[in-house]
Amino acid sequence: QVQLVESGGGVVQPGGSLRLSCAASGISFNHYVLGWYRQAPGKQRELVAEITQGGSTNYADSVKGRFTISRDNAKNTVFLRMNSLEPDDTAVYYCNAKLWNSYWGQGTQVTVSS
Repeated sequence: QVQLVESGGGVVQPGGSLRLSCAASGISFNHYVLGWYRQAPGKQRELVAEITQGGSTNYADSVKGRFTISRDNAKNTVFLRMNSLEPDDTAVYYCNAKLWNSYWGQGTQVTVSS
């Protein structure tokens, strides 16, 4: 059974930082492209960042220079470091693992508010 479990969300003030983690089980983790997506109320889910099996990364323009995605294949975990958070970053953040299939976590809420 495949499971992706996110953690690390919360409430933070503008300009603050958070680190999200996603622990995977039930898949050959190092074979998968891993991504972080987010969905704000009333909006479509969007790609935030992704990292390939070889470590190449891709970011949404809105988070470039502020967010960093990384993976630890030994721990079957993908991370999203988020700095200089803005109110527009408020959303539910989802972890995704993609190869021939696509698997999703349950999401973790990030709220940026003063």
